[in-house]
Amino acid sequence: MIIPASYEELAEYVEGETSVFFFTADWCGDCRFIKPVMPEIEAEFPEFRFIEVDRDKYLELASEWNIFGIPSFVVTREGKELGRLVNKNRKTKEEITTFLKSISA
Repeated sequence: MIIPASYEELAEYVEGETSVFFFTADWCGDCRFIKPVMPEIEAEFPEFRFIEVDRDKYLELASEWNIFGIPSFVVTREGKELGRLVNKNRKTKEEITTFLKSISA
């Protein structure tokens, strides 16, 4: 999981290869619930680059992308959004896996 250091770095990931942006925050209980299985999910989908986005640190981006609930996932490639799993509900490994399988990498 890549943790970007700046908005500029995030922009590079949006414009590049297929990336999964995982919006999270330290205080988010549902985020802490799913975070331990994220390495397993990453291993299942080597065709994706996973980017962890701290919603509080990158509030402007979260607002621009309409991320009003976390944990949330947005997949992009070459500047285009391919899909999103965005809501305020707790996510399971199965839900995330099914979502990622629906995206053609």
